[in-house]
Amino acid sequence: MAIPNRKTDILEKVARLEAARSLGTLRRQVAGLKALLGSQRGKLIRLHANGDARQPRTISKLLLLGKLDQIEQTKTIGRAHHYVRRLRKALTEVSTTKINDLNLNRWKEYGTILTDSLWLLKRRDSSGLHSAWYWGNFIPQIPHQLTLRYTKKGEWVLDPFAGSGTTLLECQRLHRNCLGIELQPSIAKKVRSLLAKEPSRDNSTTVAIEVGDSRIVDFKSLLRKHGGTSVQLAIMHPPYHNIIKFSRRSSDLSNARSVEAFTAMFGAVVDNVNRVLEKGRYLAVVIGDKYEKGEWIPLGFRLMNEVLKRNFRLKSIVVKNFEETLGKRNQKELWRYRALAGGFYVFKHEYLLIFQKKSHSDKR
Repeated sequence: MAIPNRKTDILEKVARLEAARSLGTLRRQVAGLKALLGSQRGKLIRLHANGDARQPRTISKLLLLGKLDQIEQTKTIGRAHHYVRRLRKALTEVSTTKINDLNLNRWKEYGTILTDSLWLLKRRDSSGLHSAWYWGNFIPQIPHQLTLRYTKKGEWVLDPFAGSGTTLLECQRLHRNCLGIELQPSIAKKVRSLLAKEPSRDNSTTVAIEVGDSRIVDFKSLLRKHGGTSVQLAIMHPPYHNIIKFSRRSSDLSNARSVEAFTAMFGAVVDNVNRVLEKGRYLAVVIGDKYEKGEWIPLGFRLMNEVLKRNFRLKSIVVKNFEETLGKRNQKELWRYRALAGGFYVFKHEYLLIFQKKSHSDKR
C-alpha cells in the first residue's frame, strides 16, 4: 500500500541532490531524505506522474533506500551525481523493450522473475483456481514467467495444448489475451467453467478455449473470432509421447505409433503455429524425456531440432526440476531402487526450450 506522503517531495529532494556541489552537502541531504522515508509507513512510495500514464507511479521504499545508500557511500562527487541521475531516471522514466512491460530503469524490482537457466521449484502454485486435477498439466509458474518476460499487457498468447487451462488462467490474471486449443470437448468445457469463476477476470481481456486438432485447426479464423489477428507468444506443452495417454484419438500426440511419428506430429503443430506467430516473437516448448525398454529417449532434443528446422533461433534452454509431483510422490525409494538395479538415473528435470522466430532478414 502506498504511503500518503506529499507526492512531489521525493522528486524535489532528488533534484536537490543533483545540484549539490560537495560530498558533504550531498551526504547531509541524503541523510535527510532517508530519515523522511524511514518515518513513513508502507512498502511503496507514491510518485508524482504529471498526468503522464507512461511515468512510474510508485517505487519500492526498500529499493529507494538501497539506492540512497549507494549514493551516500560514494567517494567522489562525480560518481555520486552519476548515481543520482540513475535514481532520477528510475523515478521518472520508463524504459521497456518491444517484447514486455518490464521497466529496465527499475530492473531490481523484479526479483521474482527468473533469469537463470536452472529452475528449482519446491511446489506448484495452487492459488485461486489453479489445481492438479488434470493428470500431466504443468505448473502455473511456467506460463507466469514466460508471459511476463515475452508479452505486454493486451497482447496475445497461443496455447495449442491447452489441457486444464493453466496458461489461460495465468493470462487472465496478467491481463493478456489468450487462445487455447484442446482436443477433448469435455476438458475444454471444464476449463470454460473455471475461467468464468476466476475472481480476477478483466473484462478488457479475451481468454478463450476452443476444441480442435492443433496440427490443422485454423488459428487465424479462431483469432479473428475472438478479436485477434496474430499472437506474440506461443507456449507449447505437448504430451511426452506415450507416457500418459490423454485420449483414444489418433490425432492425439500421446497415441503416436513411434517417437518418429510423435516428432512429426509435433512438427505439424509448429508449422501451424508459425502461421500466426509474429516475426521476432517467442515460442516456448515445455518437454521432458522418457525411459523405455532400457533406453533414455531424448524427447527434448528431438523436439528442439524439429523447431530449429523451421525459421527459429534457439534463445535459451532452461532445466527445471519440480520436486513434488503426483508421479514422484511416495515413490522416491522405489525409483531409487530401480535406478540402482537398472543402471540409469532417475528423471529430475524437464526442459523449457525458448525460441525466437526469425525475420526475413535473419534467414541465410
